[in-house]
Amino acid sequence: MKSLLALMAMATILLPGAARAAPVSEEEAYAVGLEAYAYAYPMVLMEVTRRVATNAREGRLRAPMNQFSHMRRYPDATFRDVVRPNADTLYSSLWYDVGNEPLVLTLPDTAGRYHVVPIMDMWTEVFATLGTRTTGNDGGTVALVGPRWQGTLPQGMRMVRSPTDMGWIIGRIQTNGADDYDHVHMLQARYAATPLSASGKPQAVAAPAKADPSVDMTTPPVEQVAALAPDAFFALFAETMKRNPPHATDIAILLRMEKVGLEAERSFDLGKAEPAVQRGLARAVADGYRRIVERRRSVPLSRDGWVALGNALGVYGNDYLQRAFIGYAGLGALPPEEAIYPMAPVDGDGKPLNGAARYVLHFDKERIPPADAFWSLTMYGADQFFAANPLNRFAIGDRDKLNFNADGSLDLYIQTDSPGADKEANWLPAPAGPFTMNLRLYLPRREALEGRWTPPPVKRVP
Repeated sequence: MKSLLALMAMATILLPGAARAAPVSEEEAYAVGLEAYAYAYPMVLMEVTRRVATNAREGRLRAPMNQFSHMRRYPDATFRDVVRPNADTLYSSLWYDVGNEPLVLTLPDTAGRYHVVPIMDMWTEVFATLGTRTTGNDGGTVALVGPRWQGTLPQGMRMVRSPTDMGWIIGRIQTNGADDYDHVHMLQARYAATPLSASGKPQAVAAPAKADPSVDMTTPPVEQVAALAPDAFFALFAETMKRNPPHATDIAILLRMEKVGLEAERSFDLGKAEPAVQRGLARAVADGYRRIVERRRSVPLSRDGWVALGNALGVYGNDYLQRAFIGYAGLGALPPEEAIYPMAPVDGDGKPLNGAARYVLHFDKERIPPADAFWSLTMYGADQFFAANPLNRFAIGDRDKLNFNADGSLDLYIQTDSPGADKEANWLPAPAGPFTMNLRLYLPRREALEGRWTPPPVKRVP
C-alpha cells in the first residue's frame, strides 16, 4: 500500500498544478462519476452482501466473519442472497478478515470429486483458486494473509496473500442430486478456518453474535445497492476502500477520482463537495447503474443467440465495466478455466425467451457440452433468481437421468407445462413470463475455451 501511495504522490509532483486544484465543471464531474461508479460498484455490492451474510442469524450461507457456513441443499426459489446461483454444487461460504492476522484454511480430501475453492477480494477479483484443477483433491492447509502482513508461517505451510483485508471464499463441491447430499455434507464438515495464533490448539465454541437490526435482511443485496442514494453509495465506497486497497494497476482511475474528491484512505461526504460536483455525481449514479445493467446488450450474441460472457471472468484487470456487470449479473463467477457460463437471453431467431412459448435445445452427439467435470443448463426468471415450479427443478444436466436419442443426440425441453411423461426426464421447467438461461461447463475443454465449440440455438416449437 505504501508503494501505491508513493506512486500517487509522485504522479502529483510530476503534474504541475494538480488537477484537483482546478475547478471541476458539472460535465467533468459527471464523466468522472460514470467511471467511478463502475469502478466502485463491485466493492459496494461486496460490502452490502458481506453485511447480510455475516449478520449473525441462522440461514443459508450466513455466519460471522471468519467462519464457514454451508448450503445443505441446492438453492431454491426462496434464495435471494446472490443472483444467478447454481444448482450443481453445494456451496461452502466464508467471509474473511485477515487485516490483523492470517487465517489457516483446511480443505477436505474429496477422493477425486471435483471441487473448487475460489478466494475473491473485495473488488471481486478471484486472486486464487484451490481445488481439483490447481491443488488437487487431497485437501490440506493454506494460510490466507493480509496485504500488509509480515511474519513467519509454520514450516511447509503455503501462503496465499489477499490483496484486501476482507474478501469472500465461496467453495463448491460437485453434488450429484439430492441423494448425494449426505456425502457432500461429510466433506463440508471438514472445511475449517482458524486464526494463525490458535492453529493447532483446542478450539473454543464461539459465542453467538447478536444480529444488527439495522441490516436489511430481506431485500437482495443487488437491489439494496441499486437503491443507494449518490451520497450513501460513494460514502460507503470510500469507507470500505480504507481497509481494502486499490490494485497496483488502478492509479489512472484513482487520479481521475481525485478531481471530484474521492481519494483512497479518506472518507467522502458528497454534501461537502462543490455544487457542480454534487450535481455531476448525482447524475452519474443513476446513469452509471443503467450502464452496468445494459452492458448485456452491448455484448455480441453468437449467431445462435447465446451471450458468451468472455474470458474476462473472475479476473478483470482494468475492465471495470465488465467487472461491475459480472458482479451485478453473477457475483462470485469462477474464472473460465474452472467454468464458463454461456447465457441465452433469446431464441435462435433473436426473440426474447418467454414461458408463453415452448422450446427445444438439441445437441448433436458430437456437440454435447465438452466439460471434463460436468455441465448443466440452469433456468432464471426475469429477476435473475430461480422460479418456483412443480418439480423444484432449476437445472438439468449430465448428472441427471437423461434420455438420449437413438443416434446419441440429446433434446432438452424448455417450457412451462410438462412435455409429457415420456419427455419429462429431459424437461427444464420455465416460468410463465420472461426468462434467461445459463449453460455451465465445469472444467471446460479447450474447444469450449477457444470458441471452437458453441451452444446450439434454442428453437421455438411451433
